[in-house]
Amino acid sequence: MLTVEHVSVGCLASPSVKTSTSDGILTTHTGSLPRPPELADLMVARETGTAEATALGRLPGLIREAIAAVLRRQGETGIDVGSDGEQGKIGYATYVKERMSGFDGEAGALTLADLEDYPEITEQALSGLITATPSCTGPVRYTGADDLAAELTELRTAVDGAGPAAPPEVVIPAASPGVIAIFLADQHYGSHEAYLAALAEAMRTEYEAIVNAGFLLQIDCPDLAMGRHAQYADAAIAEFRTAIAGHVEALNAATANIDPERMRMHLCWGNYESPHHRDVDLADIVDVVMGARPRGVLLEAANPRHAHEWRVFTDHPLPEDKVLVPGVIDTCSNYIEHPDLVAERLVRYAETVGIERVIAGTDCGFSTFASFTPVQPRIAWAKLASLVEGARRATDALRRPVPVRAAAGAPA
Repeated sequence: MLTVEHVSVGCLASPSVKTSTSDGILTTHTGSLPRPPELADLMVARETGTAEATALGRLPGLIREAIAAVLRRQGETGIDVGSDGEQGKIGYATYVKERMSGFDGEAGALTLADLEDYPEITEQALSGLITATPSCTGPVRYTGADDLAAELTELRTAVDGAGPAAPPEVVIPAASPGVIAIFLADQHYGSHEAYLAALAEAMRTEYEAIVNAGFLLQIDCPDLAMGRHAQYADAAIAEFRTAIAGHVEALNAATANIDPERMRMHLCWGNYESPHHRDVDLADIVDVVMGARPRGVLLEAANPRHAHEWRVFTDHPLPEDKVLVPGVIDTCSNYIEHPDLVAERLVRYAETVGIERVIAGTDCGFSTFASFTPVQPRIAWAKLASLVEGARRATDALRRPVPVRAAAGAPA
């Protein structure tokens, strides 16, 4: 346990990564939302093998209820692009072990360089993070297609049933091949490249199924940023860039049949409160990351380590085919950001890349693992409300005519 040649894909509907307009900056979040305590406790009990069979029988119903509740609450809060809250997942990356074969080995160790430098904060930083991390000991195959199809059908029913009470659009997060490789170590393929290729081919099934069911696909890619201090802390930046270029290539292969307009990706340095002094700078990887196929790019932009990096897009212009979703709400602290601060952050990005290519987002999820809630649930929802209000204020500020200043020395 970590107490840390193909045909085109058909679809039910054709949602795409929307753009904001002068009429309003859209709002979204990264995917996970706090689970009800009973659900979180039961999921942890199942994960640790301590749940009774009678209790496990209640799990599907609890998940359905939780999804219906988070859909309604997102709609009430004003979120434009919501999610199922990842209510049925033990963790944003480790859930895949329940859907694929090959993961029967002993738990591997996850090393985070910033916590190694400051071990006294480790317990606090990872408190509540409980998930099994078995190693890969056999061929990776996607075996959960039928279960996934049933889940997607239930979610579609929930969204349709909620009607106007649900967010206008819904995204489903899925783990990238690279982040799976971080949490579930390879003891079978013998090379990182071979393991990555196998994971990409297996996850293709999940990615295409999500889009085929009429949802937006979000691919969570902490490997492209957090991977630096989790796997390559002692390597030169050039070596890390080469490595993540391979991860982007694998991701592009896995999504080759999916329209980029129907995908977004999340760049993450790790959603835990710690020094983060070993985080790779965005400027060092932005060109590699932008080579990935998804149109939408979510990235951390609120926490103290990355809030300044809006300037990166002055020196590295955002590619014309991308939409940026900066996190303007931190997901590791219980501060509730003032709407004016949210608006200020959004205006900076809008003035740098254009309002039509900015959507308001969060740094990461609010419960990336079932029992891991660095932000208290009621505060998480208050933060999302501030996000919505901040986006409204940013829209108003960007609409406001800029006064023409009199030339120096001229009469006002």
